[in-house]
Amino acid sequence: MRIDTKCIQSGYTPKNGEARILPIYQSTTFKYDSTEHMGRLFDLEEDGYFYTRLANPTNDAVAAKIADLEGGVAGMLTSSGQSACFYSIFNICEAGDHFVCSTSIYGGTYNLFSVTMKKLGIDVTFVDPDASAEEIAAAFRPNTKALFGETIANPALVVLDIEKFAKVAHDHGVPLIVDNTFATPINCRPIEWGADIVVHSTTKYMDGHATSVGGAIVDSGNFDWEAHSDKFPGLTTPDESYHGVVYTERFGKAAYITKATATLMRDLGSIPSPHNSFLLNLGLETLALRMHKHCENAQKIAEYLSKNDKVSWVSFSGLEADKYHELAQKYMPNGSCGVISFGVKGGRENAVKFMDSLRLAAIVTHVADARTSVLHPASHTHRQMNDEELKAAGVTPDLIRFSVGIEDADDIIEDIENALNAAVK
Repeated sequence: MRIDTKCIQSGYTPKNGEARILPIYQSTTFKYDSTEHMGRLFDLEEDGYFYTRLANPTNDAVAAKIADLEGGVAGMLTSSGQSACFYSIFNICEAGDHFVCSTSIYGGTYNLFSVTMKKLGIDVTFVDPDASAEEIAAAFRPNTKALFGETIANPALVVLDIEKFAKVAHDHGVPLIVDNTFATPINCRPIEWGADIVVHSTTKYMDGHATSVGGAIVDSGNFDWEAHSDKFPGLTTPDESYHGVVYTERFGKAAYITKATATLMRDLGSIPSPHNSFLLNLGLETLALRMHKHCENAQKIAEYLSKNDKVSWVSFSGLEADKYHELAQKYMPNGSCGVISFGVKGGRENAVKFMDSLRLAAIVTHVADARTSVLHPASHTHRQMNDEELKAAGVTPDLIRFSVGIEDADDIIEDIENALNAAVK
């Protein structure tokens, strides 16, 4: 099936006489007739459901749909994009380990990696995503276990050279993990370019309506954990908490996701509610339609902003003059996303005036849904960073993150024009 069809059909196939629409299995528990049967489930010897923290039919159907959209072999849902990013690293790293990460990532992820995970004994080195392969490779250590980046960085809109990052990762025997939240699998499928693990904040375009916080992890099934077994003992040696199961031997290409579910979800429990997964599935069904409209609107608005004398700069890869236009054409020829970053003349003060003068666009902590929204990252999502860290993340004091919705583009432009006139005299 083509991807537009997968948005509708993947994940759940009703049998004769079953509900046409994915049911909400709003149950914490599942009943069995024998102790032995449930014991086999607890030992991972048989597939099935016994407790929603570990697995739930609604959640699994939606995870399977996202995995199919990304071209992976298995997926899991989490309660937030933050937990998806955390699990993706923590599933293969432990105290004393290290990973390498692009500097151009979402502020919340930066803080998770640079502060919280360091408290767990896991170190990180940040690298410029535009650095050469040799410069990125120089950040690797003998205990490095992963390389991480964002397809389109939030909010700097840096486009990741996925093939370059994948080659560096694989040359060092570690997986490449890519956050594909902004592009979505409609516009980019990182696995096709060499990524091994893909994560999402499903809260954004996938949900599309700002109703449900959530996350997802998809495993390509392509990384050979056994070939680098000394680096990944959690996958390739016996897990005594499950009677000595070796995940790569028992579960093959699904080893990574099975371990994440059986250990991290078991112990940390960042599971989405089945009702939230049901709402996410509704959003996924229209994802292809909405992404087309988001990108179409954003292109019109970016072109308008680039010609406005009250705007100092515009970052949007759809513009031919943009630094990342060529990379975007390679990885996302049908459009990137609906988010634009730009600066208003007069700096930070006028940026705030501009935002406060908008009427259609709302100032919210959210991004990437049907409604146009706006945010000042230096004051909001990235306010925990110092000036040096902001610069490294591509966040200038005047940067405005403008998330273009699916309203009429001319109405959005009129709102921007009125706000610019009020802010810049």
